[in-house]
Formats: sequence, structure tokens, C-alpha cells
Amino acid sequence: MNKETTSEIMSWIKAIVVACVLVFVIRHFLFSPVIVSGQSMEPTFESENRVIISKIHKLDHFDLVVFHAPGQKEDYIKRVIGLPGDTVVMKDDKLFINGKEYKEDYIQANKERLFENQKLTEDFEVTVPEGQLFVLGDNRRNSTDSRAIGCIDQESVVGKVGFRFYPFNSIGVPK
Repeated sequence: MNKETTSEIMSWIKAIVVACVLVFVIRHFLFSPVIVSGQSMEPTFESENRVIISKIHKLDHFDLVVFHAPGQKEDYIKRVIGLPGDTVVMKDDKLFINGKEYKEDYIQANKERLFENQKLTEDFEVTVPEGQLFVLGDNRRNSTDSRAIGCIDQESVVGKVGFRFYPFNSIGVPK
């Protein structure tokens, strides 16, 4: 092999190694794709939706997060309802956080499917411990969330949902 060919091959090898390192760093520390599994977040997400999560985030009420579910192999995707120190109350299908009522537009489609005088979410009251989050699925009648598994550790959060890229007719930032 001549010197020019060897130089060209080495140049390609360096470019491929740099690209692989960049992909590893970005995927491990910054962003990662996730496939939604199950119906616990309908209508916001349907099973097989694909999203990008940000691993650098500051969480707030109603953020969508992916976390390591306690005692499970798979990760869950849910909505943050309570932050550390919050008192979360659900009374007659109305959400109160620290005494203030919040409208949950993202579950309206599920509420419209109920029979008259039927509740989407049972009544409860919880105070979120320090270092924990209270999370709920948008499909309240079919979701394994903090009502069943308890508050989750903030450290178990893998990332915050930033963008849906599949299905193509729903591309964008989910609400």
C-alpha cells in the first residue's frame, strides 16, 4: 500500500472513531430515544410512539418524564404532578397542588368517555417526601403510577420528554 492510501484509510478511521465517540457521549449524557409502551399515557402518547428525552433537565409540575420503575425491568413514562414538599389532593376529579386548583386539559378526552357521575381519578391526598416525585399517567383508569407504586425517587428519572418524532402526523413537542 502506498503512503497516500494509508493516509486516506487512517483519516477515515479517525473520522469513524470520533463519530462513534460523539454518538456515545450524546446518547449517554444528553439525549436518548425512547419507545412508549402501553396505554397508560393515552391520549397524550399511544403505544409505539417514539420520543426524545433530555437527560439534562430541571423538572416542574406537569413535565413528562421517563423513569426506572421500582421493581420493574422496563422504564415508565408519566407526568410529574407533585414535586418534593407538595401536597397533592384529588377531590371529585379536581386536582389541587398546595391548595391551588389546576385544570388538566390533557385528560379531557378521557373524561368525556365516562358515564355520568363516574370519576376518572379516585380521591386521594399525598404529601410528597423530599427527594421524591408524585407521577400520574394521563389514562388514569389504566395506569400504574404513584397511586400504586408510591412516590418515585428523583434519582430514578432517566430524562424529560422533549420531542415526539413518531408517528409522523404527531411530530412535535407533546403537551
